[in-house]
Amino acid sequence: MNQDKMHLVNKIFNNETIRTVWDKEQEKYFISVVDIVSVVSESKDGRKYWNKLKQRLKEEGNESVTNCHQLKLKSSDGKYYKTDVVDIEGMFRIIESIPSKNAEPIKQWLAKLGSERIDETFDPSLAAQRAIDLYRAKGYDEKWIAKRIKGVQDRRQLTDVWKDGGITESKEYAILTNEIYKEWAGMTAKEYKSFKGLRKESLRDNMSDIEVTLADLGEIATREIAKKKGPKGLNGNIEVARRGGKIAGNARKDLEQEIGESVVTSNNTLNYEYIDEKEIEMK
Repeated sequence: MNQDKMHLVNKIFNNETIRTVWDKEQEKYFISVVDIVSVVSESKDGRKYWNKLKQRLKEEGNESVTNCHQLKLKSSDGKYYKTDVVDIEGMFRIIESIPSKNAEPIKQWLAKLGSERIDETFDPSLAAQRAIDLYRAKGYDEKWIAKRIKGVQDRRQLTDVWKDGGITESKEYAILTNEIYKEWAGMTAKEYKSFKGLRKESLRDNMSDIEVTLADLGEIATREIAKKKGPKGLNGNIEVARRGGKIAGNARKDLEQEIGESVVTSNNTLNYEYIDEKEIEMK
């Protein structure tokens, strides 16, 4: 399955041709602004329309233009040219700036999403149920879903312990998580996702039940050791994360010795296979 069929953008635009590209470094999709504008505005010259809209947005101080940059995308002649692109958030902000009947369904969808998120702040159980419904729709069974929800709770307990130890930045949480993964899986979370052929998809959602169990064990062990030892700062917590991950690593080795094969697999749940036409070039 190629990346265009996987990308939500195509569904939003009723499968119109919207060029998208994946940036491995930022782990983000970027979308051609001209393509978006052409479809939504119904303009015969999407590039000209975008130039005028861009000027107006700049005058208004709209950040979607500030955050807009260029990547080389494949044109109809088969060659690659630099063109304005934005990420998903920027895409929606541009759509909201276009007065067109084609933009209305998307604007209504965004308004509905906003309303749902506000409702969830008053009743968090709605968010939990939404997650369960999404997993069911993707074909996960009830036992897996229950275990996944429990894993989310366990993860939150771990991050709370890290927070007590002085960990406050998202980068630090990622570093500690990677230390756990390296000890039991032999690779960082990013490398693990690449090994499974994933991009934006959740790594945990694409693990086997054994992989999920080992990931949970590494984090639970780290949490319990941290609660006992009370490490402070990033360096102290790195050491504990390695010890917790090693416990899961030892469990993995023991199991693999018994069954004679690796339990860390490149398989993913929905058999994703992305095809890159060309490495992107950042401006």
